Amino acid sequence: MAVRILPVVRLATKVTIAGGALYVACDSGLLGSSEQGSAALGKAQAAIPPAIQEWMKYFGLEAQLPTMPKIEFSPVEAWNSGVRWTISTLSEAPTKATEYSNQGLQYLKDLTK
Repeated sequence: MAVRILPVVRLATKVTIAGGALYVACDSGLLGSSEQGSAALGKAQAAIPPAIQEWMKYFGLEAQLPTMPKIEFSPVEAWNSGVRWTISTLSEAPTKATEYSNQGLQYLKDLTK
C-alpha cells in the first residue's frame, strides 16, 4: 500500500513547491511590468543582507560576509532595449526574407550554369 502512495506524495510535493514558487513570484511583482520587477529587485536587495545576519545569529555563526556588490543594472532599460531589438528585427523580417530568397535563387542559378 505504501509503495503505491509514495509516487503520489512525491508528485503532490513537487506540485506544491512549484505552485508556491509561482505564487510568491506573482505576489512580489516579478511577473508584472518592468517597474514592478525593478521594485521587487530593490526590495530583495534591501531584505537579503539583514535576513542572512539574522540566520547567522540564530545558528551561532560569527563569520563576516563580504559586502553586497552594487549592481548598476536597470531592468526597465534592459527590457525596453530588448523590446526595441525585437520590434526592429520583426520589421526587417520581410526585407531580409526577400533578400535571402534572392540570394538562394541566385545560388541555384549559378549551380545550373
